[in-house]
Amino acid sequence: MMDKCSFCGRSKKEANMLIAGLEGHICDHCIEQAHSILNEELGSKKNLPFDTINLLKPTEIKNFLDQYVIGQDMAKKIISVAVYNHYKRLMQKLDADDIEIEKSNIILVGETGTGKTLLARTVAKMLHVPFTIVDATVLTEAGYVGEDIESLLTRLLQNADYDVKAAEKGIVFIDEIDKIARKGDNPSITRDVSGEGVQQGLLKLLEGSIVNVPPQGGRKHPEQKMIPVDTKNILFICGGAFEGIDKKIAQRLNTQIVGFGASKIREKVDKTNLLQYIAPQDLRSFGLIPEIIGRLPVLTHLNPLDKETLRAILTEPKNALVKQYIKLFRMDNIDLTFGEGVLDYIVDKAIEFKLGARGLRSICETIMLDAMFEMPSVDTNELEITIDYASRKLERINLKVLKAS
Repeated sequence: MMDKCSFCGRSKKEANMLIAGLEGHICDHCIEQAHSILNEELGSKKNLPFDTINLLKPTEIKNFLDQYVIGQDMAKKIISVAVYNHYKRLMQKLDADDIEIEKSNIILVGETGTGKTLLARTVAKMLHVPFTIVDATVLTEAGYVGEDIESLLTRLLQNADYDVKAAEKGIVFIDEIDKIARKGDNPSITRDVSGEGVQQGLLKLLEGSIVNVPPQGGRKHPEQKMIPVDTKNILFICGGAFEGIDKKIAQRLNTQIVGFGASKIREKVDKTNLLQYIAPQDLRSFGLIPEIIGRLPVLTHLNPLDKETLRAILTEPKNALVKQYIKLFRMDNIDLTFGEGVLDYIVDKAIEFKLGARGLRSICETIMLDAMFEMPSVDTNELEITIDYASRKLERINLKVLKAS
């Protein structure tokens, strides 16, 4: 009888190698396929058990963040400590008279384009717990068009492959938290569809309670069976631009700085970066209810990006914009270079448009569009972006439209 693979039926001639067993044979092709299946299966399961957590020290977490996020050292330190303590909470084994460590939910305040969401996404790259980023702008009170509060946890469940125990130890980043602030100082007498009512609904999630989560999300499947999720061990990180909160901070500082020596104290206040003086009472005057501020005990700010930081963002991170464009062109066998002063010109435009790091991408895309369209079809292997080329591309478009986008 001719030797052949017991799995795929390949003969000895068709296979590079045929390994004999007690009652059959297996070829090298089937071994490789079985190996890849094992890696895929075991790899997906490695992320789910939390008994053997690879505990990273705060300095190691910050070093990882430094590779992708420029500046914002204070915010990175606070997030590193919070994630480290969250790991320790997961590993804590409670005895009868032991002290239970409470979670420290975080709120990040910073202008648009300063790196709030980037920090959260970068943390997600290195975590061994389920992680999700959700947007608070779509949330409404139950019964109104939009998403219910519980839908925040639906995505966390999905990222944990519907492993409830894993999801109950995850981290949720709630973006645009400032968009659910109530619009006036007085509590709402009537329904506040996407403001104070949503904040009230978030309280039970932030503090820790058992919430019935729709596994498919939304209200389109009323027949779906709800999944109970305990939020006691879920760490919540909230971020928001809080547009206009600097006026609230300035107002508070002016009312406090009175009496003898007031002028000297007033001189020490850095009016170009009032966010560094942010306090919980400023969040309250902005429109967050006191109960939700109390459940977000760790408050930190992100500094506005100066010219040096924006210049570094273009070139230094692992996935810097310049590196991305060079790689894109290299895939077409084209060597892309930037002339002297071009990057400074891009940074100056980003500062002019007041869009932070996000503005860098908009400007670069505008400058590079024609080159990315034409160069793959042209027989050349070099491209240099000069200041004249960049300024011509920016002048050709309506700058006001770019500024508003």
